Amino acid sequence: MLRCAGVLSLVLQTSYAWLNSPWAAKEAPSIHSIPLKKQYVPVQKDGKTVAYKTAYFGEVHVGAPHQTFTVVFDTGSGHLILPSTGCSSPACLKHQRYNRTQSHTAVDIEYDGTKLRADATERDQVAIAFGTGEVQGEFVSEDVCLRSNGGSTGNGCVNLRVVLASKMTEDPFSHFDFDGVLGLGLQTLALSPEFSFFGQMLSQNPRMEPRFSVFLAQNEGVDSVISFGGHEEKFASGHIQWVPVAMSKLGYWQVELKDVKIGDQVLEECRDGSCRAILDTGTSLLGVPRQVVRSMHRMLARPVAEEIAHQPGIDCRRLPGLQLDFEMEGGVMSLSPEDYSRPLPFNMTMPNQDKWRLFCRSLLLPVEMAEPLGPKVFIWGEPVLRRYYTIYDLANKRIGLTLAKQPTGQAASPASVGTPPAGSLLSGSPLSPVPEVAVNVA
Repeated sequence: MLRCAGVLSLVLQTSYAWLNSPWAAKEAPSIHSIPLKKQYVPVQKDGKTVAYKTAYFGEVHVGAPHQTFTVVFDTGSGHLILPSTGCSSPACLKHQRYNRTQSHTAVDIEYDGTKLRADATERDQVAIAFGTGEVQGEFVSEDVCLRSNGGSTGNGCVNLRVVLASKMTEDPFSHFDFDGVLGLGLQTLALSPEFSFFGQMLSQNPRMEPRFSVFLAQNEGVDSVISFGGHEEKFASGHIQWVPVAMSKLGYWQVELKDVKIGDQVLEECRDGSCRAILDTGTSLLGVPRQVVRSMHRMLARPVAEEIAHQPGIDCRRLPGLQLDFEMEGGVMSLSPEDYSRPLPFNMTMPNQDKWRLFCRSLLLPVEMAEPLGPKVFIWGEPVLRRYYTIYDLANKRIGLTLAKQPTGQAASPASVGTPPAGSLLSGSPLSPVPEVAVNVA
């Protein structure tokens, strides 16, 4: 059995052999934008909800006649993984499962693409480990098409090697509504280039611009969007700062950090330029190296002003605090208290004093990664991706960042799945809208 780390796979091939294929571009290059649904999943402790995890997913069509699946578009993993009808794990049974016998475009294969012999009694399998959970599966060659905003697929189709899950662990796959995972990373983390969705998309549609982009909405009722073949200007607030991908052979969309600052204080552990950050659309928190968690918590903590400490419903995301800056070659990525704070303040004992005071604290995910990735690596998950519109340039191995332009006006899209109760102050809950203030005009 092969083992493969569940992180990115992506490659750009220069062959034009597919130019005359059914999926070759016949018209001007276009952008395929897919709306993403958001889901909140409660985290339970002693039978009580203590926080929420989140995930964003959209639709793809697989096979002919097509079968529709919801997938997480994950820059932190490298294969298209779908549960199959051959999987009886509880996690698989809760989702739409791919039926190989109902698709006339499916070809059973070994991992290297060799067609499976009709009399074969055994076949290659793979085990893919994620941050939490694991998938075991077999292989099929299949047609996969993007489900765009307009409903048509056009040249957004690709023939791809797919991992069909025969086993999926309960955690996390049974807790979310999405069926599978579509990896959007770099080449190293896939079994081979033929497993790379975007790499094969570019090879088979050579006129497509070699970029994809991710917009995550801050407000409920507004679609988040992933776009293939470029980016949408309506989500960009202004100038795009481009940052080179660091250590691309490791397979991550990651950047080098020259400095990390909290207000005017420099984080000592990153002063020598040895820290890096990975952009991961599959992570719902801001991940920080375990060795700096304590110092960052201390530097980001702030007391609640005594004049408002008695008020009910205090939300720390609304209170002032220091800015968190990540300095890179080519620009700075900044987070505000709204992005990094726990909503609910904590009652803490004052040092050397016999009294308590409310403090706002940060919401950080401790990360431990071994060399060569770790140990000083940050994970830029949802808090960063909500604030910045991110563009992933495969041809030039660089990442574009610009402050996201959030839509204004009436929200028109359906609400997220499992949205927490209005006004919830549990970690992961959406930020309540700022109340409108009535103004009397004389």
